[in-house]
Amino acid sequence: MTVRATSATRLPSVVYVLGGGIFLMSTTEFMIAGLLPEVAGDLDVDIGRAGLLVTAFAVGMIIGPPVMALATVRMPARATLIGVLAVFALGHVVGAVSDSFTVVTASRVVTALATGTFWAVGAVMATRVAGPGASARALAVMSGGLSLAVVAGVPLGTFAGQVTGWRGSFWMLAVLAAVAIVAVAKSAPAEDGKLGARASLRAELSSEVAAVRPWRMWVVLGVIALAQAGFLGAYSYISPLLTDRAGIASALVPLVLVGFGIGALGGTALGGRLGDRFPLPVIAAAITATAALLLVLAVTASHSLIVVVVVVLLGATGLGANPVLIAQTMRHAASGSTLASSLATAAFNLGTAAGSALAATTLTTALGVVSPAVLGAGLTASALIPLAVLAATTRPGQLHAQSRTDELALAR
Repeated sequence: MTVRATSATRLPSVVYVLGGGIFLMSTTEFMIAGLLPEVAGDLDVDIGRAGLLVTAFAVGMIIGPPVMALATVRMPARATLIGVLAVFALGHVVGAVSDSFTVVTASRVVTALATGTFWAVGAVMATRVAGPGASARALAVMSGGLSLAVVAGVPLGTFAGQVTGWRGSFWMLAVLAAVAIVAVAKSAPAEDGKLGARASLRAELSSEVAAVRPWRMWVVLGVIALAQAGFLGAYSYISPLLTDRAGIASALVPLVLVGFGIGALGGTALGGRLGDRFPLPVIAAAITATAALLLVLAVTASHSLIVVVVVVLLGATGLGANPVLIAQTMRHAASGSTLASSLATAAFNLGTAAGSALAATTLTTALGVVSPAVLGAGLTASALIPLAVLAATTRPGQLHAQSRTDELALAR
């Protein structure tokens, strides 16, 4: 029988293992930006072309999760997680030994597919083993892996790359992924999956597609995309604002970003604690605070101390509601749907990509490096519109409902 946590009990160990996996995968997602000069020089391409490594990963994270959710629909969750960790490790090994920029770019797409699948399947497993009373808290632990990557993983990976070369960082992540495989194999429940189901593949696929038909789930996805577009669109250009407008030395920017990551850790922990009981108020508060802080950032951009404090607070508000949003996506879809979880992952990355692209177009305006924050405030605030629709059309009981079918699946 699957052990489930309540809000007053300790979460199962597998939830923390999943958070560790997200730590690894978030490290590789963000670390590459700090290694682009080394990669470009080693593979004999210019910085602009090397930047395609970032784009390739983003594209893989947008398209990959829904596709892989359907492709692995008959596989048990534990086997899927082990498989994608193996693919993640292999992708880094291939990238580390290759002298071809094309091959390295392809390896980034493959590792992005693995990352997106791990997020989607891991989220379903975390909510199942935690139970309906602690699902947001479990997802907060997973999301904490991303925040921890910003605080420690990215600086560590970048430092390792500077000391051993960018290939050394790739080897490091491959080895750590192998360790994660062992941890997942030991901690993940063997019965969590669909291998034993007798339904046909067509029936399984139909079930997954039917699971994502509820329109409220798509409203939540809209909230995710808009909130991410505003917040991370502005964050993508935080470094030039810190140096060019706030007057912070380039060498100190990583420390400011570490502060951002610490804020994100605190925000996701608090959001997870409150999100199971007050999901929509937590989301609304986080979005409103993020929009307000982005406006404060724009107005006080020349005051370095205020800017640093605002950036730390943005880490807490901008990322604090993410586990609650994922939980709401899955609650408004049919319970336990991996496809719904994968669509949430895709929505986060779509918002990030679109927001960054839109923010880039504002840099030539009169506001300059402050303009992404102004645009971000407006985009983030617009997420309150679909959230209001959701609040107006959802009965309180629906926010916490878990179907009897899901309860049976948990015990299967």
